[in-house]
Amino acid sequence: MTHDLDANPLGTILGVWGHPDDESYLSAGLMARAARAGDRVVCVTATRGELGSPDEALWPPGPPLAAVRTKELDACFALLGVKEHHWLDYPDGGCRDVDHDEAVRRVSEIMAEVQPDTVLTFGPDGMTGHDDHKAVCAWATAAFRDVGKPGAVLGYATNTPEWLAEYRPHLEKFNVFMGAEPPCTPRDELLFFVDLAGDELATKLAAMRVMTSQVTGLIDGLGEDFFRSGLAEESFRRP
Repeated sequence: MTHDLDANPLGTILGVWGHPDDESYLSAGLMARAARAGDRVVCVTATRGELGSPDEALWPPGPPLAAVRTKELDACFALLGVKEHHWLDYPDGGCRDVDHDEAVRRVSEIMAEVQPDTVLTFGPDGMTGHDDHKAVCAWATAAFRDVGKPGAVLGYATNTPEWLAEYRPHLEKFNVFMGAEPPCTPRDELLFFVDLAGDELATKLAAMRVMTSQVTGLIDGLGEDFFRSGLAEESFRRP
């Protein structure tokens, strides 16, 4: 059943993601809405994104970029009202080589402490086909199976057909989907769907804009109005 969220029926949220900005592109609106409602929001980030440089002259990969992206994510969370965050500090691009059982144990320990009502993460497709994203999905799914509380729900990030038809051709110019086929789920089959507007969309845009190293090229290339409208939908499906 699809829920158009005017309040926050998601309860306590735990997000499990790969790199700084994954959580915000895909769920900043849901996180901010929950935080405003007084519900607990916790995020786990597997890596510091030290290899994710769109311009290596401006943003050298490695420790310098990791430091930049760490500060960017802190600033982003401050705008969204997210106060609890855990780094796993695995190497960017190396999550598939991490010991699976160790990673599941670490995510499970956090999940068992938080006792989330809703867990948000990637689907097995990784959204963009990124191996780190796929690994994170496997860890979060295994942890949810092992320690998820009764009645809790697990949501995999996806896109609606309408969103893909409008935005995919433009995003392909920036290799956003890395040659992979992005997930697609009809709106009436979604677990959660939000279409942000007004202050909520403005908050998400502001949170994304502080991730300067990651979004400057996209905003310059797409235009701020187009970039903003592309952020409005957040969609999650059942596993």
